[in-house]
Amino acid sequence: MADMLTEALKELALANRIAANEGVVDTFGHVSMRHPGNANRYFLSRSSAPDMVTAQGLIEYDLDSRPVRDPGVPQYSERVIHGEIYKARPDVMSVCHHHSASFMPLIAVGADYVPIFHLASVGGIRPPYWDQHDEFGDTNLLVVKPEEGASLARALGQHSMVLMRRHGVTVVGANVRVCVYSAIQTCRNAEYLVRAMAIGGTIASLSRGETELCGDVVGKTTGVARSWNSWTLRAAKAGGAIPAPKNGRPRATVRRKPARHKRK
Repeated sequence: MADMLTEALKELALANRIAANEGVVDTFGHVSMRHPGNANRYFLSRSSAPDMVTAQGLIEYDLDSRPVRDPGVPQYSERVIHGEIYKARPDVMSVCHHHSASFMPLIAVGADYVPIFHLASVGGIRPPYWDQHDEFGDTNLLVVKPEEGASLARALGQHSMVLMRRHGVTVVGANVRVCVYSAIQTCRNAEYLVRAMAIGGTIASLSRGETELCGDVVGKTTGVARSWNSWTLRAAKAGGAIPAPKNGRPRATVRRKPARHKRK
């Protein structure tokens, strides 16, 4: 079990780096994972840019988003997003919260998200919006109180994604890889959708039946695994992968400048 947990934590660290490399998260945003051996716990990084997340920097929380032990490092203020969703949705094993630029035009005008190509079916048709102001009035837009996280979880319901007015997006998945896959594909779809809206005319979105059938394929083919391998390679080329080390502990890839030979 210890080895399984070690591998799961390495995968979560890599998930954050992949999401950063693929443009889903930037300085802000985070990917978490429910503890694979304890449904009442989850893991989330210390407060860090996603492309700098390491397995050693992951913190274990209970579902009230309290650290199991004092981490001695700064923590994400919006961790209740993750804890409250895990509390409300026993089926969810991973959560990604982001502010991708591809979604911001839709969020700014409150436009519906609809899938316009098959890989984006994972986001569903017209996922719900959550407006923090409706229930909590003027805030700094950060989701930091348990009641705010619980409100977001209620808006999410049984959907795989919820759009947050004037803020961003939260995506959930049955595991870390599916969650990251969904976050990336829905961001791409949002970008294509905004471009199509700018052209004008009727948007040819997937039907409900097509969306369900395409979404069903995700868990039955090698698509997620193939995508994960590709994104891992892309992150490695960008210097953001976490290779398997010889000593058993994950470490970040560091680009080294070629040595310069002194002239004699």
